Amino acid sequence: MAGSECGAIMLSAGEASGDVHGATLCLALKELAPGLRLVGMGGARMAAAGVEIVADPTRHAVVGASEAVNRLPALFAAYRGLVRRLREERPRAIVLIDFPEFNMRLARQARRQGVPVVYFIPPQLWAWRKGRIRLMARLASRVLAVFPFERSLYEDAGVPVEFVGHPLLDVLPLDLTPGEARRRLRVTGEAPVVGLFPGSRREEVTRLLPPMLEAASRLAARDGRRRFLLGLAPSVDRQLVEGLLRGRASSAPAIEVLEERTHEIMAAADALLIASGTATLEAALLGAPMVVCYQVSRLTEAISRLLIRIPWISLPNIVSGRAVVPEILQQEVSGERLAAEAERLLVDREATEAQRRAFGEIRGRLGERGVGRRAALAVLQVARAS
Repeated sequence: MAGSECGAIMLSAGEASGDVHGATLCLALKELAPGLRLVGMGGARMAAAGVEIVADPTRHAVVGASEAVNRLPALFAAYRGLVRRLREERPRAIVLIDFPEFNMRLARQARRQGVPVVYFIPPQLWAWRKGRIRLMARLASRVLAVFPFERSLYEDAGVPVEFVGHPLLDVLPLDLTPGEARRRLRVTGEAPVVGLFPGSRREEVTRLLPPMLEAASRLAARDGRRRFLLGLAPSVDRQLVEGLLRGRASSAPAIEVLEERTHEIMAAADALLIASGTATLEAALLGAPMVVCYQVSRLTEAISRLLIRIPWISLPNIVSGRAVVPEILQQEVSGERLAAEAERLLVDREATEAQRRAFGEIRGRLGERGVGRRAALAVLQVARAS
């Protein structure tokens, strides 16, 4: 299909993970329709994939209601810019990627302009605000589901839906072995590897890294051979992390901070301490035993308790439909508790193998590689029909 047949397509991604998945989709769109013009909101990866970026909020993501207040002016400016482009250019379709609070509002504006809406990585309506599915039925021309159980949810509500698989399958090095990962990280001998992933947002890091560091000290005291590797997210300032590291006791174990080595750390790890989020699904697909933790403000916690309708927050547990990995939340997050759960994974082979068996089942449920191409074909089909 020639790009001229479709005109422009707009995309909207507001966080780092959406930028990654948006880039996968955009590369496939460009391959299928080389002359296609792409415009919208995203980050560096989408820009590199050929998108004309109108706004980039991906490096300043926050979590929770109270934490988002300072971000509102920039997001409002981005919203106005996208709406203006919708009115001026009338793209053949708009692709919304996750980021529901922003994107659902943008969807209303698109429909008013007669622009078809494709939602790739749709809102987690199965977890909260199920009433929103009626709104999705009014706004979405097509939903591209990334979890298999989403298909029936949308079909039952009369929403056109296609299960394309999870886009992580296109970007993860699924054949990376623990041995090769350890070689790349220069981990020698039989040293156990503990990975620390305190999150991709400043608020997550400031809340979760201190108890993770305390847990590392406790784990090192039990076995001095253990090596601690911290995966630094691109959206996190290295100086923030290094400042928290400097505040530790002189007897604390060495923590190696690594950039752009996320997948190697996960594949090599004997245990992870990890913030809840997309990274937990990455870790599961790479077979990394993990302990999940999370903390938000009291206001955000109170709102979440009213809205969330499932018993878990981590994606491995949600996809499995059962408690596969331990979740330590809110006031329960402490160095002592994190260390105790990680120690169990480090010394109890059955505990780690149980997680890995569940991770194998998760991988089988999420589809096959080629997610970006399947999603791109669906987007082009909607655009051609408009």
